Amino acid sequence: MARYNPHREVLPIRSVVARLAAGEPIIQLGIRNARTPEIVRMASGSGYDLIWVDLEHSSMSVDCAAQLAATATDLGMISWVRVPEREYGVIGRLLDCGANGIISPKIETAEEALNAVAACRFPPLGQRSALTLLPQYGYVRMPAADLTRRANEDVVLQVLLESRKGIENVDKIAAVDGVDILGIGTNDLTADFGCPGEVGSPEVMAACRSVAEAARRHGKLAVIGGVGDPQHWRDLLDIGFAPLVFAGIDTDVIATALDQRAADWRARFGL
Repeated sequence: MARYNPHREVLPIRSVVARLAAGEPIIQLGIRNARTPEIVRMASGSGYDLIWVDLEHSSMSVDCAAQLAATATDLGMISWVRVPEREYGVIGRLLDCGANGIISPKIETAEEALNAVAACRFPPLGQRSALTLLPQYGYVRMPAADLTRRANEDVVLQVLLESRKGIENVDKIAAVDGVDILGIGTNDLTADFGCPGEVGSPEVMAACRSVAEAARRHGKLAVIGGVGDPQHWRDLLDIGFAPLVFAGIDTDVIATALDQRAADWRARFGL
């Protein structure tokens, strides 16, 4: 039987939170379409820090997400998974299989945030089912109390605010112990505000300021995705958002590359 070695080096899972809090940019790639670990290896080779797997907008299985997360761990990367809306039951399975963090979409109330926290953490902080070995720690055996404490401390929970109701309740959501990051999903938020894609509209900017202020009051991080304009992104950093860079999702990256290749060949041969 393997013996527990408290000095064994393991991936500093929460280092990404500390780096963001210190203002260090973290580059992330979303994965929605790719189904094999090669996409994670490519991201690692290109210098990405973090992958997040999108189970909300894809037909990807939990098993596939677990393989991607395991590959990220082997390469020294961080892996988060966005679960389908309100599907708290799948969270424990993903964490058991190697994910370092959970992105919980369309959180609108403190109660929903509490449900996400409970799914992410072992008792007494939550309701995650106990087990004895975790891939995040190389399947090294350790005392149950140490495993529970370490896993509870390491897991990162990002809650997505994607509706007017979520913004209205942001202070109560930010106050929930166990929520680490308040994320704004601009695609859904702008749609709910009736201005799809207009991330710079006055109402959306007011919502952004509310989220940044709530995060600051409660010692949390605020991040935002779906902002393509560099100057607007820098303006958001100035009001308090952390530099978590959403560099793209694999479907968009592939589509952009395909468009560019076709255009290059048409231009080259006058097609």
